[in-house]
Amino acid sequence: MRHGIASGRKVLFSAKRLLFLTILLIWAITTVACNLGTTYVSALDLTATVSAQFDQVSTTHPALATNEPVALAEPTPNLAQPTTSNIELPETPLPTLLVEATPLPTATRDNTPRPPILYYTQSGDTLPVLAAHFGVGVDEIRAQGVVPDIGFITPGTLLIIPDYYGADLASDPVLPDSEIIYSPSALDFDISAYVMEANGYLSTYREYIVDRWYSGAEVVELMAMEESINPRLLLGLLEYQSHWVYGQPENLAAETYPMGFIVQEKQGLRKQLSLAVQELSSGYYGWREGRIIEVFFPDGSQQRIYPKINAGSAAIQQFFSQFYDPARWLGVLYGPESFPVLYEEMFGSPWLRSQTVEPLFPTTLTQPVLELPFKVGKLWSFTGGPHPAWGPKGSWAAVDFAPGSDESGCVTSNEWVTASAPGLVVRTGTGIVVVDLDGDGYEQTGWVIFYLHIATKDKVKAGVYLEQDEEIGHPSCEGGSSTGTHVHIARKYNGEWITADGPVPFTLSGWVVGQGNKAYEGTLMRDGAIVTAHTYGSFETQIRRD
Repeated sequence: MRHGIASGRKVLFSAKRLLFLTILLIWAITTVACNLGTTYVSALDLTATVSAQFDQVSTTHPALATNEPVALAEPTPNLAQPTTSNIELPETPLPTLLVEATPLPTATRDNTPRPPILYYTQSGDTLPVLAAHFGVGVDEIRAQGVVPDIGFITPGTLLIIPDYYGADLASDPVLPDSEIIYSPSALDFDISAYVMEANGYLSTYREYIVDRWYSGAEVVELMAMEESINPRLLLGLLEYQSHWVYGQPENLAAETYPMGFIVQEKQGLRKQLSLAVQELSSGYYGWREGRIIEVFFPDGSQQRIYPKINAGSAAIQQFFSQFYDPARWLGVLYGPESFPVLYEEMFGSPWLRSQTVEPLFPTTLTQPVLELPFKVGKLWSFTGGPHPAWGPKGSWAAVDFAPGSDESGCVTSNEWVTASAPGLVVRTGTGIVVVDLDGDGYEQTGWVIFYLHIATKDKVKAGVYLEQDEEIGHPSCEGGSSTGTHVHIARKYNGEWITADGPVPFTLSGWVVGQGNKAYEGTLMRDGAIVTAHTYGSFETQIRRD
């Protein structure tokens, strides 16, 4: 047990883990010759023992290439090509740590007769997404009573679903949804106080970002707020991966790449946290929105995500699949030295905490009335359909609008971005304005509207209460990578980004957002009229606010 962490908590294993324990026992026999001690072995502990194998091991799949024009977006590297630059390797590596495990069998659909699956719905479930999770058609799902075609299903509703795949591994939940996103459960969490009391490497860490020095706690707070990721989760992963919170990094790799992504141009805490959030968001929102159904491992194998788990558990499974082979991945998720064990030792029971804030979405959740983010009578262009709200792998929650201009590219605009709804400005930053619609001052509760690429000149200040249609600022390219002057707008509810084309569709002045075949494509529809998104602002993209 690491210093400063309460000891004595035990994990009760359910009968569902019997298959996992059998696999883990076989693996343990093959590695018993290696004396690993009694502490958990992080991804960086494994990385620092390897030299020749680096050319064969992948740290992520697929590569993180993106064209997303959002704040702090940078050209993302192909993590399938890790580097050993600046890493001190021990003279005697421990080869048994990287012995290739037998890949877990990936479930494939077949016609073997099986009893149907009885599934009780969870908060955030919809029929189209559940059909993707279970690999069935929407019309094959049976319910006791009426369920909405696309809206949220009441949690606890019994569904009867064909079983085309058979048994699955990693079927137990790992963390609740409210522990992944920056939800109301983290409102009372003092990041700085926790880090200082832990008194580890993070408490003395400093990093220069943009225009000033940040403490380690401030970097975590910055990333948690910008990404809307739970700060407890970031600290827990940081401790599990490199011992930064309660201890010291044990080698140069752990110091340089604290989240375990060995990428030369991604050194330091902020960039490592950013990569971590990308994977967490990919798992969480990809599962929530039905865009992913399996995880991929560094050895090239893959595993179907158990269709009954929640989005929070899918996020953790996705994150750790970047570093471990399938058998060791199961250990990290469910073993006696697993991440959930450490997480509970650090922060108490996440499941008890979740009971105070979940479900995050009421079944009857509806969007408040929102107007197009520009003045009445003005003609703008719908330049971006549903795409990630922040970073390249997040929820497809954002849409883009650009003012008319005789020039292309990043040019100064005198047009005004206006408030789509009344609310309190709770945060501003480079290109950023965040408006809290319930006015309680917390970005983690209720409806929040996020505006990006707002020019510094004439931008509204934090603390101002805006009425609907009041001026926020001018569209620009500020706040991240952008190919032209525009405003990027997205919604959050209880800290979670809300997909633009989902059970609560993004509706602006009566125009309803529809999703295209890929990010940035899409439509706006109202009374039979259709406006089609295009990044070049051609004629079919034009929309006038009436």
